Order: sequence, then C-alpha cells, then structure tokens
Amino acid sequence: MKNRYLNNETLLKHLKKGDANAFAYIMDTHYDKLCVYATNLTNDPYTAQDIVQNVFLRIWEMHKKLKTNYSINNYLYRSVYHEFIDQYRKNKLLTSLEEEHIKQLNAITQEKDVTEITRLIELVKSEIQNLPPKCKAVFVMSKLEGLTYNEIAEHNKIAVRTVEMHMARAFEIMREKLGDRMESLLFLLFSKKLTH
Repeated sequence: MKNRYLNNETLLKHLKKGDANAFAYIMDTHYDKLCVYATNLTNDPYTAQDIVQNVFLRIWEMHKKLKTNYSINNYLYRSVYHEFIDQYRKNKLLTSLEEEHIKQLNAITQEKDVTEITRLIELVKSEIQNLPPKCKAVFVMSKLEGLTYNEIAEHNKIAVRTVEMHMARAFEIMREKLGDRMESLLFLLFSKKLTH
C-alpha cells in the first residue's frame, strides 16, 4: 500500500485528489523530522509541534492547489520555516535589525535546500562548544541566559571590559567559521522563545 507513495510525483497526485491515505503517509514519514527541525528553530518543543501541525493542516486545506512537480520534502521544510517566521512576527515587535536577520535567513532558505538551516544551526552549536572555556562561558551567559555584560562581570567577578573582550573573541572565532551569515544564525538560534 505504502509503496505506491514512494514516488514524489505519484504521492502528490494522490494528495491533490484528496487521498487521505497519502496525507497520512506524508504525516507518518515527515512529522517527527519536522518537529526536530522546528524545535531547532524555536527552542521549544511545544511550539514546534504547533507549527508542524499548522503546516499539515494548511496542506490538507489547500491540497487541490498543490503542484505535482514540488519536492514534498523541500516544500514541508520551507513551510515549517515560514510558519516559524510568521509566528515570531506575530508574537514579537521586531526591530529593524531583527527584520534584516529574517531577510538574510529567507535568502539562505531560497538559495539552498531548506534543510541547510538545520545543518548550519548544528554548526553554530558545535562552534560554541569549541570556544575557549572562559570565552564560551561568557558567550553562553550572554546569548543563552540573556544576562547583560554587567551581570556577567558581577557573576564571574571580572571587569566588564574583560566580558567585552571574551564576546569580541567569540564573535571573531565564529565569524571565521560561519562568515557573513553568523549574526543571522545567532539571532535564529538565540532569539526569545515564541509564546503561545
């Protein structure tokens, strides 16, 4: 039964006709992977599930309009990414800098397979782990825990200038590895959790 859906075009033709089994096959095959991807974007598994469910609901609602030459895999990942951005915008008043980061992230998803975002996020996480210990500790306190430089300095009993030097060094190291996309990727990885 499931073998009939292994071909992307055939699967989409069945889905376009309203075949509930084809829809169930897509959900069974992609749901868990999309939730992992969405969790990477949101840092919140519950919000991630909401996003993925919204994407599947929308696909079912518009199944008659689907084009059979889509790559269902790319289409699903791109849909999850855009749903994430839509929810982020609804839940937060964006600054011009954040809007610029979102534009750059959109450019990444347009120029590459959207799953590249997941690979880049994992690369960022890996590079953070590879930072020199003191540099890493300061970076994590700033980006992950949201502490100010003054709070970090007080907590570690060091000068604010030392905190600034550690952060500058962390950015320098990561920029060498990630290039111009670094700020946008850090924004994506460390942006505040979406709220329901």
